[in-house]
Amino acid sequence: KMPSIFSYQSSEIDWCENNFVRSPIIAEYYNTVSVRASQGQSCCFWDTGWDSFLSSFPAGIFSMYFHMTLSYVGQLLDELSILWTLAVAYSFWYPKAHFPRCIKSRKQFYWLGGVTTVITTLMSFIKPSINAYALNCIAFHLLYLTWRELKKCDDKRVHRMAKAMVMWWVLAITSWLSDRWLCWLCQAINFPYFHSFWHVLIAVSLLYCFPLVMYFDITYEMPAFKPKLEYWPSDSWPIVVPYIAMEEPHKQC
Repeated sequence: KMPSIFSYQSSEIDWCENNFVRSPIIAEYYNTVSVRASQGQSCCFWDTGWDSFLSSFPAGIFSMYFHMTLSYVGQLLDELSILWTLAVAYSFWYPKAHFPRCIKSRKQFYWLGGVTTVITTLMSFIKPSINAYALNCIAFHLLYLTWRELKKCDDKRVHRMAKAMVMWWVLAITSWLSDRWLCWLCQAINFPYFHSFWHVLIAVSLLYCFPLVMYFDITYEMPAFKPKLEYWPSDSWPIVVPYIAMEEPHKQC
């Protein structure tokens, strides 16, 4: 008899952390708890708009459910919520200057993104074990877009934030790959928690990514204003929350 798609450990994916060690009902305890970091990051952007909050918060909930159960349904909910979050982000914030030549308006781009996301969603059922790799590859396109925008911008704060975002992303993806490919080594040194670090590090990277994307969006959509990147509580603090302040009407980049 085949196990239910809702049952514990029905997914093909099992991360390096030992299962049911800390709790009899939570498969991967630290991987589940660490997802709270991504939920906290979502709350930091509550006041930037319902679209950014509502699109990213469910991804954290579904990720917690997946790591709690390691179920097939949990895996797909986790991965597809990330896919659709990215689709929403692309739809709202992708610069018109980078639209394909055949796309003439934001509405047409919505349709292109929607159709592409639906097709990708259907394809994700074919080989679920490679979905996570495909999602991570999207980061390379985002890095390419960031590089193109930085070439047109001479604001040192923008470049500083981009460097911080990339640094945290490199640390995050290194942790993800270490847990995926070097589990034998992690088990040997009794430290199978790199996927937990991935959750925290990618949340920090997104903390820098979101204001950066919004900064570029403002320069395109509100050219009469000059956005300025700021840090709370202060630039000198080692741990900060970046945000955007609007200055006098002027376009720098």
